[in-house]
Amino acid sequence: MATPVITAQFNEVIHAPMRLRICGLLQGAGEVEFAAIRDMLGVSDAVCSKHLKVLSDNGYVTLAKRPGQRNGHDVTWVSLTDEGREAFESHIAALQAIAGLG
Repeated sequence: MATPVITAQFNEVIHAPMRLRICGLLQGAGEVEFAAIRDMLGVSDAVCSKHLKVLSDNGYVTLAKRPGQRNGHDVTWVSLTDEGREAFESHIAALQAIAGLG
């Protein structure tokens, strides 16, 4: 099977530093718990939620609530959508082209 060709496309939504980091985390990990993303970024719940909402509103991530196992509270899980994965890869390709690496 041939490797899909990635078209370099700069993405203003993903380019914001926190959203770029979130997409990078999700790209390598698949599905990640909200609290883990928040802790890895070192930001508050509100800041993390704000950036995830922007990504979700643009169709780049899905947010799924599931019952928690420790304290009975629902846990939010985050993952890149196929569209989000393609947009992230395309944005990284654009950055590499800008830097003369692609």
